[in-house]
Amino acid sequence: MQTILGANGIIATELAKELCRQYTTNIRLVSRHPRKVNDTDELVTADLLDAAQTAAAVQGSDIVYLVAGLPYQTAVWQAQWPVVMRNVIDACKCYGAKLVFFDNVYMYGPVKGQMTEETFFGATSKKGRVRAQIASMLLEEIGNKTLTAMICRAPEFYGPAHTQSSTNATIFDNIRKKKRLQVLLKDSTLRTLIYTPDAGRATALLGNTPDAYHETWHLPCDTNRLTAMQFIAEVGELHGITLKYTVLKAWMVKLVGLFNPLVKEVVELLYQYEQDYIFDCSKFMKRFPGFTVTPIQAGIKTILAEL
Repeated sequence: MQTILGANGIIATELAKELCRQYTTNIRLVSRHPRKVNDTDELVTADLLDAAQTAAAVQGSDIVYLVAGLPYQTAVWQAQWPVVMRNVIDACKCYGAKLVFFDNVYMYGPVKGQMTEETFFGATSKKGRVRAQIASMLLEEIGNKTLTAMICRAPEFYGPAHTQSSTNATIFDNIRKKKRLQVLLKDSTLRTLIYTPDAGRATALLGNTPDAYHETWHLPCDTNRLTAMQFIAEVGELHGITLKYTVLKAWMVKLVGLFNPLVKEVVELLYQYEQDYIFDCSKFMKRFPGFTVTPIQAGIKTILAEL
């Protein structure tokens, strides 16, 4: 049994598809309101903030994937993420399940140069400190050899099927709405983006590779990194139109944040757009040289086909 905690999200969906295609039809999807991805999926309703419900959801699992998302609010993250991580760790230890944690890069904070699996946790944001805390909880278990686990880390998403990300929201969603595109802070810094179907495929591969455990892995991305200006130009060329955009300066984002709670939550992470965002995935590609990363142009074409 391979169990996905945090069903319904884009990564959970892509992961479930890949597990069924390549590894097993014995898949359990867990969330407060789980929905089937594959016909053979088992659905379990559980609240990961409840230790007993989490344990019941994990029982009988060989591999557990923690891909849950919480409301994008600092106070919620601070109160709930440590509880979720503790409940999942304890449940996996109780039933001898392996744990695969799908993580982001907030714990690194501002990084000059490349982000690697060895990059220091230098979070300057409140959300980043929460991510550092829960990653450290898991790394402690790995270091103590009390749990067979790994961390799969991904940069910003872009992708089809209602992917939620800054890139999708400011570019593709605005194209759909026939609105002017937006870029945060600068259009000249290089960005590393991960295509959500690739993230799901890579996580499934790692989870089913026994010697990949007890490590952190940066998930694979197209290393042909583009600036926002170049990315939008590529989108426009593939879409057959000229796309115009507005660069939102920091003061503009902060002003909007006074009236928009979601935008307010982004302000502390604006450092990600101030300099080149270079996410290194060479460790993964050396270990899995046959893995095919979706080129940015191909990913854009798939997204545009859905608009």
